[in-house]
Amino acid sequence: MSLNVFRMIELSGHALSAQRTRMEVASSNLANAHTTRTAEGGPYRRQDVILVSDGIRDNFGSLLDDAMDRGARSVRVAEIRPDTANPKMVYDPSHPDSNAQGYVAYPNINSVEEMVNLTTIMRTYQSNIAAFSALQEMAKSAINLGNTTS
Repeated sequence: MSLNVFRMIELSGHALSAQRTRMEVASSNLANAHTTRTAEGGPYRRQDVILVSDGIRDNFGSLLDDAMDRGARSVRVAEIRPDTANPKMVYDPSHPDSNAQGYVAYPNINSVEEMVNLTTIMRTYQSNIAAFSALQEMAKSAINLGNTTS
């Protein structure tokens, strides 16, 4: 597999962008854990980020590597999809959004699960930043090495 430093920096950038989107969606899920009324009607629907792997195809060598299943793979957000789980029904007849039986439809969001997701996402994001920083240092070193030999 032949990747140059700039291609690796681009791969890290794609990963950072995907993780940032996941962080934003997880934060939105947490912020709306008790939202019982949305503009669309009904409670907030938890959102899921769907990531897909993309091959990097910029030259013949990359195409050959991909064909041999050795190619570098980038990641991107394919879509943000609402969770299809039913809302949690909680008995609270005094709530303004309660139905005729006194139940309120709350989003089916588990705050602990969302916090674990957010922690995992943040660690992945931090790992990608560390990789990105290392790649930047490698590029700087290569440039400096080129300047000292001329």
